[in-house]
Amino acid sequence: MTLPDPVLATPKLPLDQDGGPVFSEPWEARVFAMTVKAHENGVFSWSEWAETLGAELAKDGDGACLGYYDHWLNAFEALLSRKGVAAAGQLQGLRDAWDQAARATPHGEPIELKR
Repeated sequence: MTLPDPVLATPKLPLDQDGGPVFSEPWEARVFAMTVKAHENGVFSWSEWAETLGAELAKDGDGACLGYYDHWLNAFEALLSRKGVAAAGQLQGLRDAWDQAARATPHGEPIELKR
């Protein structure tokens, strides 16, 4: 995978030997893709993104408390709220619903939100 230079300059982005991003879980790839797509659609500049992510990463010091993509998700939500795309409470409600659905889903089954 070839990423644009600004994406490659993202703070602490884990890359494999071919220069592609590394993900441990499917949700990490999804939030990465949503972030790139939001940028491509003009929601924010990549420099705004890098600054927001950098500030989020700095909150954790050595990075021991949260995983990289947990910080990524927090930064993405913060930027969406700041840009007026989604309210912080709305995003927290979605996060809570996903957490509850994940806990209620047997291992190996797809997680589904109830409507």
